[in-house]
Amino acid sequence: MGKQDADFEEELDMDVDAGVDDDDDLDLEIDDGSSGDGRLQSTSKRVRMIFSVMASPNRIDILRILNSKGPLTYSELKSLAGFKSKKESGKFAYHLRKLLRQSLVALNKSERRYTITNLGKLVLSLARQIEERSIIESGKMYVRTSHDSIEEFNSDKIIQSLVREGSLPLELSQKITEEVENRIYKFQTTYLTGSLIREMVNNVLLEHGHEEYRNKLARLGMPVFEVQEMFTNVENIRNGVEDVLFTSGKNTLAEYLLTNTLPKDIADSHLSGELHISNLGLWSLIPDTIFLNLKELIDDGIDLKGKCPNVTRVSSPKSLDDLGKLLPMIFNLVSKESSQEIVIDDITTVLGKFSKNPADIEKILVDVFTMSSTSTSLDKSPTVLSFRIPLSGDKKLINTIFSAYNTFVKSTPAPKIGLVIDYEKGKVVDYSEILAQTVSLGGNITFSKGPCSTNAIKNSSKTPEPSIKLGSLSINLPRLALESSKDETYFRARLVLLMKPAIAAMATRKKDVSDLIRRGVNPILAEKTQFMQKNNSSIVLNFIGLKEAVHKILGHKEDKEGKEILNKVLQTAVDIAHKKGQEMGIDVSISMVDSDDLTRFVTLDSEKYGKNSIMDVLDGDHYSQGLELDSTELDKLTAKSEIISDYNKISKILDGGVLVKLPFDTKAKESDIQKAIVKASSLISSFKPIK
Repeated sequence: MGKQDADFEEELDMDVDAGVDDDDDLDLEIDDGSSGDGRLQSTSKRVRMIFSVMASPNRIDILRILNSKGPLTYSELKSLAGFKSKKESGKFAYHLRKLLRQSLVALNKSERRYTITNLGKLVLSLARQIEERSIIESGKMYVRTSHDSIEEFNSDKIIQSLVREGSLPLELSQKITEEVENRIYKFQTTYLTGSLIREMVNNVLLEHGHEEYRNKLARLGMPVFEVQEMFTNVENIRNGVEDVLFTSGKNTLAEYLLTNTLPKDIADSHLSGELHISNLGLWSLIPDTIFLNLKELIDDGIDLKGKCPNVTRVSSPKSLDDLGKLLPMIFNLVSKESSQEIVIDDITTVLGKFSKNPADIEKILVDVFTMSSTSTSLDKSPTVLSFRIPLSGDKKLINTIFSAYNTFVKSTPAPKIGLVIDYEKGKVVDYSEILAQTVSLGGNITFSKGPCSTNAIKNSSKTPEPSIKLGSLSINLPRLALESSKDETYFRARLVLLMKPAIAAMATRKKDVSDLIRRGVNPILAEKTQFMQKNNSSIVLNFIGLKEAVHKILGHKEDKEGKEILNKVLQTAVDIAHKKGQEMGIDVSISMVDSDDLTRFVTLDSEKYGKNSIMDVLDGDHYSQGLELDSTELDKLTAKSEIISDYNKISKILDGGVLVKLPFDTKAKESDIQKAIVKASSLISSFKPIK
């Protein structure tokens, strides 16, 4: 007979001598001889029997256990309820039978598990309410804590919290606590909450000028109104429950970053609009852009060293089918470890190793793209998963990849899978027809000579080892220009003064992120890469509104002299970045690429300097990000054209990358797109078609 069968027999034979003390329970003898309605008598008896059951703390404990952990087997419930010795078996059986007889607990005989009934939940709720009300009626002051318990108010716990959490000196902690305690007693309330006491403590700290201590003790989170708004405006929730959970969590972490982690001058610069930090809630947790080699990712399959125990461990792939199962799992996992983009290299080599059949490869790739598109979105702008495709490889295989991507894009309104077309050692013209179709379908692709992200962030590393970019910090150049009294020298001086603390803050971020990776918070990076030992992580500062700052606000015309001033600003920034980086032992570069939510720069500047003055310098609803080429004018341009020369010069200066957008009208023909991307590839080193 198996153990479960033995347990079940014990369950069915619970009439044994329970050995229960008389005072452990209140068994009521019901007098049924009184006159009146029989149903009323029956109801009265039923209620009294239920109160009899509630009189035992052991039975209340059993109900609580089943409510939180059920359904449970007999032996599981017995162990959790604390009846572990054989001598206590009868006692436990007695209590359980009482609960069964009054229908507070039910037994599912097919599964041999016990569950709490709806009546049992009602009784448990009633017991909790009686307990809380009795505490209140006692006349003492009690606190509902953040640990879901009610405790008698004890001022010593405030002192302990001030010393432990806020690092206050003991004498100051006692002084603050005494003042808080006096205020609490003035309220003449018997029912407090931990959050209310914390608010009072923080108010007293502010009144005494201890803002730094207050920030350490502040409760982080969202106001009730914002939580209500989030549930009310469900049309803004695009990714289901994930959006609700991530928004709540990121708001808390963002507040922590601004009040406790960032230097005060950088936090103030962000809030005032001098600079913008994207993904505040993810700043200290994960990198922004990661360049990874596919072969290194899949060599050992999935082995996360004890992390993510719910993820299936998969061995190294032996066939194309194995690869098709492994890749979406790897990509979904690694997408959680970057806030902006994961760039995967060497996909053509890996695919060519597993199969020579284009039809099989295309089918597997479509499935891989499709399943990878379901990865968790950590922000409203999802993490892009892109693949670098060097055009110097096998043409048949490259065309197969493009065809698979187009099939995927046809069914995806806003694809977060992207392609980086590397034409450093290949010709765009050889694939222009199928790539024009990709652009027409709305594919997320970028053309580049050399490795970069779809947002044009450069990867200068010449080795196959992983490379990590920490960005998410953009500087508002129009704001600096507005505060420089049209003095270009003063403008550059202000830029340098802002860059130095910004780089220092980014260096602190690098340390924090690196520490979390070492400790396994980002398991794929921790397991699959050794980037920390090889020190191939770098910092990228992004510039916003360069054109508006130099030409519209500082007043330099878009002539040769004005463009020299613009390049001088960029070169000064790059030189300072390199110098500061060398001092700190880190690689720092400058970019001009897209960033999120930059309408806030325009909004904040309009509030400070007047809406009309800001509208006069704008071409759209936000400051310029990167550069832009007119696709309809490309036919007239050559490598020696002024605009092409200017763009290539800027691209050469900006070692972090520059995004050159190539926009197309929604009605643009594929043949026109084809001609434009071929021509652009002959003129500049990087561009992104946008339809």
